[in-house]
Order: sequence, then C-alpha cells, then structure tokens
Amino acid sequence: MKLNPAQLAKHLQGSLAPVYVVSGDEPLLCQEACDAIRAATRAQGFSERQVFNVENNFDWGQLIEAGASLSLFAEKRLIELRIPNGKPGDKGAAALLEYLARPAEDTLLLISLPKLDGSTQKTKWAKALIDGPHAQFIQIWPIDAHQLPQWIRQRLSQAGLAANQEAVDLIAARVEGNLLAAAQEIEKLKLLAEGNQIDAAVVQAAVADSARFDVFGLIDAALNGEAAHALRMLDGLRGEGVETPVILWALARELRLLAGLAQQYALGVPLEKAFSQARPPVWDKRRPLLSKALQRHSSARWNQLLMDAQRIDAQIKGQAAGDPWNALGRLALLVAGQRLPLPSE
Repeated sequence: MKLNPAQLAKHLQGSLAPVYVVSGDEPLLCQEACDAIRAATRAQGFSERQVFNVENNFDWGQLIEAGASLSLFAEKRLIELRIPNGKPGDKGAAALLEYLARPAEDTLLLISLPKLDGSTQKTKWAKALIDGPHAQFIQIWPIDAHQLPQWIRQRLSQAGLAANQEAVDLIAARVEGNLLAAAQEIEKLKLLAEGNQIDAAVVQAAVADSARFDVFGLIDAALNGEAAHALRMLDGLRGEGVETPVILWALARELRLLAGLAQQYALGVPLEKAFSQARPPVWDKRRPLLSKALQRHSSARWNQLLMDAQRIDAQIKGQAAGDPWNALGRLALLVAGQRLPLPSE
C-alpha cells in the first residue's frame, strides 16, 4: 500500500512492515527515506544486514535464498535490494512476486527503485509492491522550482535557522534545483551564521567562502569537455577531505538525467521538450551545458557511463576491486570526452 513520505517518520515509530519500497529520481530525498527506515530497523533490533545490487546477470535466487535461510548472527535482519534501472526482468518479477507472497519472518526487505513509468506500474510485480498487503510503497516526488523556496525554508528550520525571503531566494538561485547542493549550502550556513538568523549577506558570505574546488564545479567542467580542469578539481576535492560518496552521488544524478535525455532525443523527441518533460525539469540556465554534453556521447554511451558509476559505488562499499578515486577520475574524463593521465596517488 502507498505511504506518504510525510507520514514515514510517524509510521516508523510503530510496528514495521515486512517490505518497504522507496521509488523516485531525487537522490537526496530517496536516500533520506532509506536512512530513516534503516535507523528504525536498528532501533528495533535488526542487527544483521545484507545488500543486493541488481545488475546484469544478477542471480535472483539469492533473494529467495536470503529470505528462506536462518540468520546465524541476529534474530532480525534487514535485506536491501537495489534496482537502479527499475527493470527486474522476467526472473526478477517472478522472484519478487514469490517473496511478496510469503515475506520472510523476522526480516525486513527494503527495495530501492527509480520512478516507475506508467507502463511499469501496470505490471503484476509493480502492482504487488504498490498495492500489496505486505509492502509499504513510498513514492518520492521531485521538488519543482515553485516548491523549492518552501523546501529550503523547512530545511533551514530543521537546522535551527531562520531566513528572510531574500536569503531563501539567493539559496534557491545558487543551487538551481539541486537538493544535495541546497543541503550542503545549509550545512555551511550553520557554521557561518552568528545566532540562528540568516539574511542575504550571510548567504553571500557562504558563497564567497565556498571550497575552492566545488563538487558541482567539477561536474560542470566535465560536462563542458574541460577534462584537465575536471581532474584538477577532483584532486582538489580529495585534498580538502570531500568524501567519495558525495562526489559520486552528484555525478550519478547528472548521468541519470543525461541518459534519460539522450534516450528521448534518440527517439526523436526535441531536446527542449525533453528538458521540459524531465523530472525535475531542467533549468534554463543548465540547458546549453547539457546540450553540449549530449552531443558528445550516444544514448548507449551515457548508459554505459551510468553503469561505470554503479561500479564505483561498489568500490566505495568494498564490494568491488579498484580505487574509487582513480575510477572517479576516469569517469570524469570519459564524461568530458577525453582521455588524460590520471593524477598520481
């Protein structure tokens, strides 16, 4: 059954459902919803955790086996199933339906999905997730340009800060709809503000005091084809102690957008229409930069770059061999359309 994201926190204070599904294309909000569910499981004694990332040739039997096997280390378990493309295929659909028919005891299954399109929502497996008796389906909707100022104001309030309208508008203009960037700006404001009042001068000071090597500057450099500049920025971010998940999160978000736009363009949809139909819609200021990047690679190539990002995620988690910093550098070069030597470690 469907669960409103605004009701999630209160819901998690009670008995937990056997299955939770978080679906959406806004990384920050999806991550926070999943984090809230994980925190609730820890509070209620779910001390064992298994994570499955669904990629090509994923063995869906692992899900059934995990549900059927007894835990060796804990009385309660959390199983996470991540399906980045939202397409489990025939075997995956059958496995999901089998699991949902008989959810494992003392086990919570957390499924992460992108937004499901209309045709996918009509499939039997998706209906079981959305309307089934054992699953709570949390649809994460993007924050559009009109909602962004109010969202920023709420986040400031949660951080113990209050801002006037001019300050809120400045933050909104700065982040251009990127919620991760907005959250980072608010964290900086917490450090810079004297007291809890934020005005335009404080916001401008925070922008001026931003790190020399900005995560979103790195992405823009790569999208603009500035490979050498992108590598320098990545090296600077590493030196400043920025964590790899933050960089990958921002890069993967852009790659998902570009892969979707490239697919629409390959099907004959004009770019301006694709920009408008994207969720959230692409801001006018970013359209020239994204248009330039889209001319560099085919739809298949953007999808391959998105798969590269998934492998880096596995490296960060220790589930795949390789150094994530070198892999991030390689990914930035590929996005930029050039190949240059990676900086030495």
